[in-house]
Amino acid sequence: MTAAASEEYEDLHRLVDQLTGEQLQEIRAHTLRLVHSSGHAESEPWPPAFFGSVHAGRSDVAARTEEILAEGFGREE
Repeated sequence: MTAAASEEYEDLHRLVDQLTGEQLQEIRAHTLRLVHSSGHAESEPWPPAFFGSVHAGRSDVAARTEEILAEGFGREE
C-alpha cells in the first residue's frame, strides 16, 4: 500500500467512525456492490467468446472507408 493509499484508508476509517447506524448500513450496501461488481468483472474472460463470431462481407463499413469518403459522405452540399 502506498503512502497516499494508506492516508486515504485511515481517513476512510475516521469517516466510518462518525456514521450513524442507518448510514453505516447504507454505506456497507454500497461498498458490497462495488466489491462484487469489480470482482465479477475480473472473473470474466476477455475478449468475450462472441468476439470474431461475425464475418463481415462487402457491406463492412470499416473495409469501405475509402469508398464512402470518395462518394462524399458527410459533406454538406
